Amino acid sequence: MSTIKIQRRHRLMGIALLLPFLTWSLTGIFFLVRPGYAEAYERIPVRQYQLPASLPVTMQPEWVEIRYLRSVLGNHLLVQTESGWQHLHGEDGEAWPPPEAPELTLLLEDAFQFNPDRYGSIVRVEGNRAWTDTGIEIDVSWNTLNIAQYGSDSCWIDRIYSWHYLEWTGFYWTDRILGISGLILLTYMTYTGAIMAFGRRRIASSSMS
Repeated sequence: MSTIKIQRRHRLMGIALLLPFLTWSLTGIFFLVRPGYAEAYERIPVRQYQLPASLPVTMQPEWVEIRYLRSVLGNHLLVQTESGWQHLHGEDGEAWPPPEAPELTLLLEDAFQFNPDRYGSIVRVEGNRAWTDTGIEIDVSWNTLNIAQYGSDSCWIDRIYSWHYLEWTGFYWTDRILGISGLILLTYMTYTGAIMAFGRRRIASSSMS
């Protein structure tokens, strides 16, 4: 293959990969710097109060791990068994079903005190999910009492993550085909670049001899 054809193909590969290269570079810089990353993915801790002097519930042999805490709703006993986590009342060990909207709102707005500017107040509750007047979506895992949040900044970071990994269309197989095609083009571009580089050296060595 002539040097001119190789150079032409190498240039075409470079043009085809210009947008992916630019996307990889800019998003890579973003993930190194991570502006606003901590707040976008922070976990909301349940606000805890002073515990009683002793645990009023008898330990059970099937419990492999326990967490005992007091929130604005009362005493919580979270126990892990072979089948997973269970949420019990801390006073009597009875199962504690997910709270209704008023109780969940009370729990969340009490937890928001550590960052009120971001979370504001609850405006809507549906099941274990809630939405705030600052545009944050809250997801409560009642059995473990973990609170996750998702805002517009989280959405943008997720989108940048998708761009970085060439998930541009939202369709799994289409994105996989585009990604594999990009890697093939990159490999071919490296190959043609190596041919041009080592070919020039060979020509230069021949001319000097």
